Amino acid sequence: MVIPEQLIENCRKVPERRRWLNALPALLDQLTDRWSLCVRAPFDHANVTCSWVAPVVRADGMAAVLKLGMPHMEGADEIQGLRFWNGDPTVQLLEADDELGAMLLERCQPDDMLRSEPEEKWDRVIATLLKRLWRRPAQHDVPHFRHLSVMLESWSHEALAQVEHWPDAGLVRHGLQLFQELSKPSPEDKLLATDLHAAMSCGPSGNRGWSSTPNRSSGTQRLI
Repeated sequence: MVIPEQLIENCRKVPERRRWLNALPALLDQLTDRWSLCVRAPFDHANVTCSWVAPVVRADGMAAVLKLGMPHMEGADEIQGLRFWNGDPTVQLLEADDELGAMLLERCQPDDMLRSEPEEKWDRVIATLLKRLWRRPAQHDVPHFRHLSVMLESWSHEALAQVEHWPDAGLVRHGLQLFQELSKPSPEDKLLATDLHAAMSCGPSGNRGWSSTPNRSSGTQRLI
């Protein structure tokens, strides 16, 4: 089994991730059998840092992508987010195993990615996607998603642990204060996708327009 070096590196320092990495071959065999997949060589580029991702072909001949997510806080709500958006404006979630962090996804071709378009087009497409992504979930959906304040609190703890490396302590403390103030819960909260950029957006499919493809954090949904 081929595993990208960057993914291996990101697993080395955390015991839970090392265990996940060691179990990855068996996990792949399990899902290949369960979902009747023919698996190709995995993707290995700069964006493959927190998941093992490979093109696959289903028994019916349909091309798809298998994504096995490394355990990490930012990706915890990815599957639930894809279910919530249900292909609008994300790629379709074809199969999933929440416990294993495994997803079978609609496949986008690399040459259909927004990053292959002229750069002046990127902002217009991303802005359009954001408008389609920002929705207020129904009350029964809210418990599936952590609030943005939870994510920002985690990032703040990480920053405070590195205080001796701050080049401008006043600026950093002001930023952390803004994190706390701007992320307070509100009745107007909506679902938010993060890390949405040209490398994670694929071209129009039928009448659907541009779509977002999940990676380590763009599939991490929070309320804001």
